[in-house]
Amino acid sequence: MARIAFICPPYAAHVASFRALGEELARRGHEPFFLLNAGATASTGAIPVHHVPRRPGDPPVAEVLHRGERPGGILSTLRIVADSAAMTDQLCAGGVEQLRLLGAEAVIGDQMEPAGYLLARALGLPFCGLACAVPIDEAPGVPLPFLDWPWQPGEEAKLRRTAQIGDLLSAKQGKVIAAWAARFGLPPHRRLQDCLGQVQVAQMIPALDFPRPEPLPFVPVGPLRRPEELEDRPLPFAVPADRPLVFATMGTMLGGDLRVWRSLASACGKAGAALVIAHGGRLTEAQAASLDVHHAAAFLPYRAVMRRAALVITHGGSNTSLDALACGVPLLVRPVGFDQPGNYARIRHHYLGLKLEKLSRPRAIAAQIRRVLGDEGMWARCQAVARALAGSGGTAQAADVVETLL
Repeated sequence: MARIAFICPPYAAHVASFRALGEELARRGHEPFFLLNAGATASTGAIPVHHVPRRPGDPPVAEVLHRGERPGGILSTLRIVADSAAMTDQLCAGGVEQLRLLGAEAVIGDQMEPAGYLLARALGLPFCGLACAVPIDEAPGVPLPFLDWPWQPGEEAKLRRTAQIGDLLSAKQGKVIAAWAARFGLPPHRRLQDCLGQVQVAQMIPALDFPRPEPLPFVPVGPLRRPEELEDRPLPFAVPADRPLVFATMGTMLGGDLRVWRSLASACGKAGAALVIAHGGRLTEAQAASLDVHHAAAFLPYRAVMRRAALVITHGGSNTSLDALACGVPLLVRPVGFDQPGNYARIRHHYLGLKLEKLSRPRAIAAQIRRVLGDEGMWARCQAVARALAGSGGTAQAADVVETLL
């Protein structure tokens, strides 16, 4: 049995996937623990959390998370990249001593946090990479994850130029990676893609991804979820018998935007559908009560709601998109940032949903809702992806991969 360190960005969705894997590994007798940035708080259940120390000049993690929830234009992107570089620098600076003190025998690191790979290499520990979001592994015709471009076979020169632009935007993080690789006595490393490791696990599966050459650089296992998240629990509202149920969640990014919810409420009313929303705790009780929806709550059992839904409306986060498709439900997607455009591009590629119309056009959104509800071909494709996800192995398969390293 092994002491296994989890190193990931302190975003709730990433931590949730690691927690599911950690609980499965704990059931098998291993001792997983999180090593996170100073001040990071996370819902990790019984899995212990340890932190590296904060240094003078390090940005407070709360401010980093706040900025990360509001991706926008180029300046916002550069700020988020700078924050990510600072978080990586902090983990590398304090991680070696902490991992030694904690007796780490292996490291599982998020693809988006290169510190996990660098620390594992520095200490000579087995390493497994985990792609909670759209995998950043490069492949012919596959655009960068933060782009909503289609699969582009034969456009390698264009994609290389785009990747070079991406490297320029992430130059600050590249400098941190290069500096710590040199300090740890490793060969030159300059990019996130240099820190993926030989063994990787991904929530993305081929039935949802763009085409990639075999063998895949990662083991596709589908959603990493805790058993209780998959249970068919009672709902805190009655499912209408006379109208299709539409479930909408925008994560923490847009959960407090009343304009979003009012537009969707109007559209669902025009489409004859019942709207249920999960706002992530971003609305007050008075604000939630002011919405003309079937039910509004901060949080809901996603899978249980989605099993009864005819449509899911989302920002396109990886976890929400995977959960909806695991239930065979099509999507309307309003991507904002990070890998959400990449998720939407794959949903469009496989014809599993549509891009949400502008919020200022609730009648057009209503037309989209009616179109999706009546599209038998789209429904059949979503059901096929659900079957593929059900057979992908999930958390147990991911734990099997980790155990091959030990």
